[in-house]
Amino acid sequence: MASLRNANPRLKNYFKENYIPQVCEALLCGILVTCPEDPLRYLEGMIMVIIKSGLQNLLWDMCIAPSMKPNIRRLSETYLEQLFELDDQLMTPELMIKACSFYTGHLVKTHFCTWRDIARTNENVALAEKMNRAVTCYNFRLQKSVFHHWHSYMEDQKEKLKNTLLRIQRIIYCHKLSIILTKWRNRARLKSKKKEDELILKHELQLKKWKNRLILKRATAEESNFPEQSSSEGSLVDETLKCDISLLPERAILQIFFYLSLKDVIICGQVNHAWMLMTQLNSLWNAIDFSTVKNVIPDKYILSTLQRWRLNVLRLNFHGCLLRPKTFRSVSHCRNLQELNVSDCPTFTDESMRHISEGCPGVLYLNLSNTTITNRTMRLLPRHFHNLQNLSLAYCRGFTDKGLQYLNLGNGCHKLIYLDLSGCTQISVQGFRYIANSCTGITHLTINDMPTLTDNCVKALVEKCSRITSLVFTGAPHISDCTFKALSTCKLRKIRFEGNKRVTDASFKYIDKNYPNLSHIYMADCKGITDSSLRSLSPLRQLTVLNLANCVRIGDMGLRQFLDGPASIRIRELNLSNCVRLSDASVMKLSERCPNLNYLSLRNCDHLTAQGIGYIVNIFSLVSIDLSGTDISNEGLNVLSKHKKLKELSVSECYRITDVGIQVRSLRSSVREVLTLALCSDY
Repeated sequence: MASLRNANPRLKNYFKENYIPQVCEALLCGILVTCPEDPLRYLEGMIMVIIKSGLQNLLWDMCIAPSMKPNIRRLSETYLEQLFELDDQLMTPELMIKACSFYTGHLVKTHFCTWRDIARTNENVALAEKMNRAVTCYNFRLQKSVFHHWHSYMEDQKEKLKNTLLRIQRIIYCHKLSIILTKWRNRARLKSKKKEDELILKHELQLKKWKNRLILKRATAEESNFPEQSSSEGSLVDETLKCDISLLPERAILQIFFYLSLKDVIICGQVNHAWMLMTQLNSLWNAIDFSTVKNVIPDKYILSTLQRWRLNVLRLNFHGCLLRPKTFRSVSHCRNLQELNVSDCPTFTDESMRHISEGCPGVLYLNLSNTTITNRTMRLLPRHFHNLQNLSLAYCRGFTDKGLQYLNLGNGCHKLIYLDLSGCTQISVQGFRYIANSCTGITHLTINDMPTLTDNCVKALVEKCSRITSLVFTGAPHISDCTFKALSTCKLRKIRFEGNKRVTDASFKYIDKNYPNLSHIYMADCKGITDSSLRSLSPLRQLTVLNLANCVRIGDMGLRQFLDGPASIRIRELNLSNCVRLSDASVMKLSERCPNLNYLSLRNCDHLTAQGIGYIVNIFSLVSIDLSGTDISNEGLNVLSKHKKLKELSVSECYRITDVGIQVRSLRSSVREVLTLALCSDY
C-alpha cells in the first residue's frame, strides 16, 4: 500500500472528513472475521448499513455479527489511521507508557510472587526457631519463679522460727524477771511493814505519853480554881482548831480540791458540814469531768448536778459516757458552757446536738470524735456556734462532703483555729475545698490515720487556708513532696509526719526555703530521709524540737552538717532512736554544738561505745537521755553518774549492765527522778 505520509495535505483532509479510514476498517474487519462466500454482496450490504446508520455512528466492529465479535481492546480511534499514515508517528507516547507500565507490572508481579514463596519458607523456619526459644525461655522463667517462691517461703519459715525462738527467750527472761521482782517486792513489803510497825509503836508511845500528860493536867486542874481550868480547856480547843482545813483561804481550798476527781469531791462532801460547804464553792464546779466516774454515777445524779450548777459550769467532759438522750439534752441548760467533750459517746445523736446548740451558743471547744453525727449536726455548727475555735471530728464517718459545705452557712465557722479530721476517710478533694472556703482562719490542722489523703487534698485546702502554723499528718502514706511544695504559702511552725515512705530530701529543700520559723519537726519512720535532709535543716534558727526516730538512712555526716549550722544553738529535744548509722563522732559533735539540749534519745544506736558515753557528760544542760538497746556497760554507767543535772536515764535492754554497776552508780550519783532498767538481763 502506498504511503500517504508525503501526500498532499488536501488529500489527507479529504480522508479524515469523509471517514475513509473508518469505513475501510469496518468493512475490512467484517470480511476478515465473517469470511462471507460472496464478498462483493457482503460489502454492498454493509455499505448500505453504514449509510443508514450514518458516518458519525460508525464503529470498527459494526460489520461483524454480535456472536462473532472479538474481545479485544482498541488502542486508538482506528487502526487504519496508522495504516494510511495519517498520524505523525506510528507509535505514540501514550502507547509506549502503557506498554512499559504493563511490562513493569507483570515483571514485578512475577518476581514478587517468587520472593513471597521464598520468604514464606524462611519465615516458617524462623518462626519455628523462635517458638523453640520461647518455650525454652518460658520453662526457664517458670522454674525461676517456682524457685523464687520456694526460696521466699523458706526464708519466711526461717524468720518465723527465729522470731519464735526470740519470743521463747523473752518469755523465759520475763519469767525470770518476774521471779526476781516478786522476791524484791516481798522483801520490800517486809521492810515496809517492819518500818510501819516501828512507826506505829513510836506513835503509840507518844500517844501514851500524851494521855499521861493529859491525866496529869486534869489532876492539876481539879486542884486549881475554875478560871484556870477554863483557860486550859480553851488552849486545847485552840490547838484543835489549828488543824481545821476549812480555816484556809478559799483559793488554797480550791487548789487542794482541784487535784481530786469528781468521785473524791463527792466523798469529801460527806465528811461533815464544814467539808460539805467547801465542796460547794462555785469555782470548784466550773469544770466537771464525768468521764472518770462514767461507770459509777447514774444519769439521775448527772441531771441533778447539771441542774444545780448550770450557771457555773464552763467545761464538761463526757468522754466515753454511755448516757441517755435526756441526759445530753440537760446540757442545754448550761448557758455559759465554753468547752464540751462528747467523744466516744455512742448514744450522742444529731437530736442531742440540736438541743445543745440552741441552749449553749458560747461554746469555744467542741470534741465530737468517734460519734454518730451526720450532716444535720454539720448544718447546726455555723448557725449557732459563731465563736467556735476548736473542733474535733476525728473518726466521725457519718457526715459527707455536703456536710462540710454547710460550714459556710450563716456566719460560718470563720473563727475556727483548730480542726481535727483524723480517720475521716470519706472526705474527698471537694470536701477539703469546702473546708478551705468556710474555715480560712485555721492555724492547727490534725489529720491522722487517713490513708485516702493525697497531695490534691492538701492543695485544695491550702488554697485559702494560708494561716496554718501547725500540721500533723500521721498514717497518710500517699502524701509526697508535692504537699510541702503546696504548703509553701503557709507560715509553718510545727510539722509532724510519721510512717511516710514518699517524703524524700526534696521536701526538706522546701522547708529550708519557705519555713524559716519552724520550731518543731517530727519526721519519725520516714525511710526516704537521708543526710541531705539534715543539711537542709541546719539554717533553721528557731528549731527547738527534732524527732527523726527510725530514719535509718541518717549517718554521722548528715548530723555533723546539721550541727554546724545555727539550728544547733536552740535545739532542746533531739530524738535519733534507731538511727543505726550514728557513732561516737555524732555524740562528740552534740557535746560541742548543743549547749541547750535537755532531752536526747539514742535508743538502739549500736555503734555507740564507751568513748561516746564520755562525751555525753559534757552536755551539761542534759536532763533526760535514752540509751536503751546500746552497748553501754557498767563503766559507761559509772561515767554518767558524774553528770550533775541528769534526772531521767533509760538503759533498757542493755545486757552488759549488772548489779555492780547499779550499786556503784547509786553511791556516786546525785538524786535521780527516773531510772529505767527494763530487760537488762544481768540486773
